[in-house]
Amino acid sequence: MAQLTKWQQRRRRMMHRFHARRAARAAVATAFVSLPEPHTIGVFARGQQLVAGKFLFSGLFVEGKEHSIWDIADAYPEVSDEIQGCGWLDDLAAVGDEAARALARTWVLTWIDRYGDGGGDGWTPGVTGRRLMRLINHGPFVLRGQDKTTSYRFFQSLARQALFLSRRWHATEPGVRRFEALAGIIYASLSLKSIDPHTAPALQALAEDCDSHISAEGAVATRKPQDLLDILSLLNWTVQSLKDADHACPPELTNAIARITPTLRALRHADGGLARFHGGGVGVDGRLDEALVASGIKTPPRGDRHMGYARLAAGRTTLIADAAPPPQGAASADGHASTLAFELTSGRRPLIVNCGSGARFGEEWRRASRATPSHSTMMIEGVSSSHLGLRGRGIAGAELLTELPTRVDCIPSETAQTRKLELSHNGYQPSHGLTHARTLQLSMDGRTLEGEDMLTTLGPDDEAAFDAARARGSLPYIVRFHLHPDIEAAIDTAGTAVSLTLKSGEVWVLRHDGTAKLGLKASVYLQNHELKPIATQQVVLSGSAMAYATRVRWSLAKTQDTPAAVRDFVQADPLDAVD
Repeated sequence: MAQLTKWQQRRRRMMHRFHARRAARAAVATAFVSLPEPHTIGVFARGQQLVAGKFLFSGLFVEGKEHSIWDIADAYPEVSDEIQGCGWLDDLAAVGDEAARALARTWVLTWIDRYGDGGGDGWTPGVTGRRLMRLINHGPFVLRGQDKTTSYRFFQSLARQALFLSRRWHATEPGVRRFEALAGIIYASLSLKSIDPHTAPALQALAEDCDSHISAEGAVATRKPQDLLDILSLLNWTVQSLKDADHACPPELTNAIARITPTLRALRHADGGLARFHGGGVGVDGRLDEALVASGIKTPPRGDRHMGYARLAAGRTTLIADAAPPPQGAASADGHASTLAFELTSGRRPLIVNCGSGARFGEEWRRASRATPSHSTMMIEGVSSSHLGLRGRGIAGAELLTELPTRVDCIPSETAQTRKLELSHNGYQPSHGLTHARTLQLSMDGRTLEGEDMLTTLGPDDEAAFDAARARGSLPYIVRFHLHPDIEAAIDTAGTAVSLTLKSGEVWVLRHDGTAKLGLKASVYLQNHELKPIATQQVVLSGSAMAYATRVRWSLAKTQDTPAAVRDFVQADPLDAVD
């Protein structure tokens, strides 16, 4: 994907606006071919909040029943796309009572009055495709008991949005947004009368994107697990809609689903959530499992790496590590310098995490969250394994990653007692002559993780570079283990171990070999729906690289009195899984 200049971005927005206004003047008579079955699910608690006049979108909270959701969209551009995509309709439909229906109807009709002529925000192909699918999904919920005039306005709006998509989907960069636009056209053309001529070209384009932008291993260029889940959900809905309409489905769609599903299974933690890498979150609770079941694919993951991630699983423990170079070029607009970082989950409880994406909390948080210190890995203090480039900026002005590791190795192995990953990357080799090597070894019962981190030179050239770096000053290193906010951490008086207590009652202990200094420091856990970053802690092992090889050994193990299976009945807040 090539970068867009500011002039190209302005021209694209102008063309979107032109075609939106043109579509808004079209007179297209339409109605439902048959009553659609909703393919999207909402969160009941969020729907209740909306009915109560509490608006929570991507870290923004506004309270007051007097507010219209569209006033909030206009006043806060940072959440405009989220609101314009009408995902809140899923939440109101999840409540389903008359108060929720009345509110949904009011907001939908207000959108038609305020934006239906092609003006204002929300007229980009990805957002329009997302909105169109929600409006069709919940059309019967919104229109129940309404007169012909209201129904006519609603259906005209659907038809005009579908017409806009048919003219502008091609202007969207390949990726999730284009999948949303194409899926929106297909869903509309199968659900509405008089729109069916747009089915064939949209299906052909979607089939081509499945072949060209989903690799043979079921990966996407952004290496963002949440992108892959979004695409699988869109393809599942599209295939089911084609089946319901007795329409032939291109084999490229089902083949793409068959490639994606095993990869997502490998990126699923024991608690059912996605690995949080490269700007993605865990997703809505249950959505990953729903998508995996809907795919109909039962093929297990095969191979060593899945979209560049390596996985260890034993007992009730899962570990997922970033074992490949970060995304490159325009695909790195959300990329993080997270090479060799890992996450670990025990049963239903995340233990070791990455901080997540700070994009919703402003540019400073976004940049900080993308740097290596926000990930559970080793680093040379003050230097990330990849850099945010000042020279090139991607779509919407996001900085791209530069100076990436050019070689990332991953060697898995297994014995009767353990499963092991031997990892390495050369991100620090050009600047410091050092390669970071990491070994992660999980016992077969899932109760013990043994780790080793090493910074080492690999030859005379590396030794010369290391000597030059040492001549400029000390080379402090730090190994970070970011903890989930639910973890209670306590360091012992000797400073040799940290006990980590989960809400389930499990206790893990992190120990080290004494070559580094052990400490507890403040950290943050970043989630899309929260009003602000959540305070948490991180365990750190720190020291200085004084020789051509610096080694730190550590272990993370359940205490002996922690049972193999814990009756974990403590329930999370229903909104905690929305990310």
